[in-house]
Amino acid sequence: MADKTKILIADAHPIVAEGIRSVLEDYPEFEVVGSASDGLEALKKVKSLLPDVVIMDISMPNVDGIDATYEIKKFDERIRIIIFTMHSDKEFVVSLFRAGVSGYVVKEEPISDLILALKSAQAGGTFFSDPVRKIIRGHMEELELGDAKEVKGTQDGLIRLSMREKEVFPLLADGLTIKEIAERLYISPKTVETHKYNIMEKLNAKSITDLTKIAIQKNLIKL
Repeated sequence: MADKTKILIADAHPIVAEGIRSVLEDYPEFEVVGSASDGLEALKKVKSLLPDVVIMDISMPNVDGIDATYEIKKFDERIRIIIFTMHSDKEFVVSLFRAGVSGYVVKEEPISDLILALKSAQAGGTFFSDPVRKIIRGHMEELELGDAKEVKGTQDGLIRLSMREKEVFPLLADGLTIKEIAERLYISPKTVETHKYNIMEKLNAKSITDLTKIAIQKNLIKL
């Protein structure tokens, strides 16, 4: 398969990394190109192997998963990172959400959550386990109450959206791919791309994660 998604696994426990690798062998669209046992090694392997997606644990020696995530995003923000961890503390979730991770899966959840997160990241979307969604929703509600100026700016941007852009916006924010949106709205993928560009410009959004944050604030999508 020419379009395999290259995956790097970063986890301090070799048995976990091997378990993930074993599960992914059943999915020909994914290719595990390497593994790392700490954040520093993960960063080095990202630079040498250039994976599409990194499955990242938080608790690792030398450099933890949070710092490694930020460093990888600095190196190349296009690399998608999925957090796979035992930790669902608010401080971790919020910090990594701000970093722009494509997914956050708690290890106590079914392994199918990790597969869903990988497939969502592969398609340019996001996925968060249920406990993480609740934390993010609470955080966004706090932001809604906190920064009135930022909220007003977002509201002004929403008013400027055309009718079609208002249809496309929540679908983008909800993690649908360009192709899926095109099929749902009976328009071409190229037209969806144009709407996406205009929406992001009007809302001053730099990524799909930014659009997701705005959509949550405005109750346009549910986590």
